[in-house]
Amino acid sequence: MAETRRLLRDNLRQWGVPALADTAELLTTELVTNALQHTGGGAELTATLSFGPRNLLRIEVSDGLARKPAPGPPGGDHATSGRGLLLVEALSDAWGVHSRGRGKVVWFELRFAPR
Repeated sequence: MAETRRLLRDNLRQWGVPALADTAELLTTELVTNALQHTGGGAELTATLSFGPRNLLRIEVSDGLARKPAPGPPGGDHATSGRGLLLVEALSDAWGVHSRGRGKVVWFELRFAPR
């Protein structure tokens, strides 16, 4: 997990938006931890920076795309729960979940001021 945080911080610095690093790292850690903990498989992280009218950093964490999820709490494979998601909701500008294959993708967006 430390390597993931370091790579994210390095990319944000290179992209010219280092002010997003602390919040992005915290929320990404929560999503990756949830994916690893609740699926018994791996997680894939995608970070996209978009300039334009909305200036957004979008982080997506996909879990178990081809793997059967580990047994979890009631509510099925697409249930979301936990304090980590409360942080995501409180600190992000937008977030959501969508299905992909046998897994799901949880994402969040952070707006930033233009350079």
